[in-house]
Amino acid sequence: MVDDTAHRVALVTGASSGIGRATATALVEAGWLVALVARDSKRLAEVSEALVPGSARAFAQDLTDFDRLAALVAEVEASLGPLTLLVNNAGVGHTGALATLPLAEWQQVLAVNLTAPFALTQAVLPGMRARRRGTIINIVSIAGQRTFPEWGAYATSKHGLMAFSRTLAQEVRSEGIRVMALCPGAVDTPLWDSAQVQADFDRSAMLTADSVARLVLWAAELPEGVVLEEAVLMPNRGAF
Repeated sequence: MVDDTAHRVALVTGASSGIGRATATALVEAGWLVALVARDSKRLAEVSEALVPGSARAFAQDLTDFDRLAALVAEVEASLGPLTLLVNNAGVGHTGALATLPLAEWQQVLAVNLTAPFALTQAVLPGMRARRRGTIINIVSIAGQRTFPEWGAYATSKHGLMAFSRTLAQEVRSEGIRVMALCPGAVDTPLWDSAQVQADFDRSAMLTADSVARLVLWAAELPEGVVLEEAVLMPNRGAF
């Protein structure tokens, strides 16, 4: 077991690409040990191999297998040490009118974007509470504050994640645990390549994953006595 007084240990979901990969890279470059979590073991291995040797370990896990998440946290802490940071980043998008959206697709979006962060947070909280320290960063979205036609399931999940973040922050603040909700606008990631997302936007006008990762790192490394409860990061070139 690694001594958490000497090391900062983070768990980043959705770490195989996009914001998750960029965040894991930024954390490693700043001296963190990082647990890389996503479903695709091959892509996770590629991310791990690109990082400083010994700085990260890949854990292939479907986050909607909720009963497995406590064991995942135990594996991470046995390997890297007590978690000081959880970044709930994994998410999926789906476009379509609410009136005709299949129930199974609605449930999948909410399972990944809302229930998985809830379940994983429950798994890390006992350790953070025992140590009276820890940071939980939820990557929400501008869709957690606004709504957009054809994005009803996504916006509902993200509004729920925002409410979850705000409520959790009030419940654990007195125990030394910080909860942060970061709301980036449109980010140029593989989400836009998904068959479930039908949208035609200028991706060159969007935020980069690296720009979001820089905000995550900055927020995570604030002095423990302060917290950035919410932040909106928007592109400055006309994209939403």
